[in-house]
Amino acid sequence: MNITLEVVTVPVTDLDRAKEFYGEKCGFTIDLDSEVAPGVRIIQATPPGSRCSIAMISGMPQMPGTKVTAPGGLQGLQLCVTDIDAAREALVARGVGVSPVMHVGAAGWEDGKGGTWNSFMAFADPDGNGWVVQEAPSELSER
Repeated sequence: MNITLEVVTVPVTDLDRAKEFYGEKCGFTIDLDSEVAPGVRIIQATPPGSRCSIAMISGMPQMPGTKVTAPGGLQGLQLCVTDIDAAREALVARGVGVSPVMHVGAAGWEDGKGGTWNSFMAFADPDGNGWVVQEAPSELSER
């Protein structure tokens, strides 16, 4: 039996603002923007080439046995790209505040690209949910 991670819920305060940020600024495809039940709206967005989407939801009752994360409380989700410099340029051009490219060196985080799998940048959405972008040596389908 396969178990796949296909959707991650991202807690936001304003669905329309989040849709604009992830869709227009980050370049994610908006797969769904719908009221799925009375008072329950879901926006689902997928990063280009990803097998996993994000969902931003309002009005959904909390599922028993789960804990709801407050907007801005999601930190460290990681996206991968094959050209971190080009990805950073694209995000900056769309108005996203992105950190410089950094790598882990002998003294901790250092400026600039590192070796294979060791180049990163970070950004946050308007609610403060934090994302990390890592440079991968090849597309996921080739690994």
